Amino acid sequence: METLVIQSKSKVNLKLLAELARKLGEQTSEFSGEESEDFDLGLLMDKEKTGKSVTRDTIMRKLHVK
Repeated sequence: METLVIQSKSKVNLKLLAELARKLGEQTSEFSGEESEDFDLGLLMDKEKTGKSVTRDTIMRKLHVK
């Protein structure tokens, strides 16, 4: 299964695109702004994944938290 995500500032355009997709027999899903941010963060995390482990102390030092 393939997925296409379209972000738009226009609700009218998104509604039109979703209607077209449904008429073509495709499944559509709508996401809130927060869900979209979560998706983007997940993509970024996957892209930056190194497979290495770091300690909590190292993370806190980078965040400047004591």
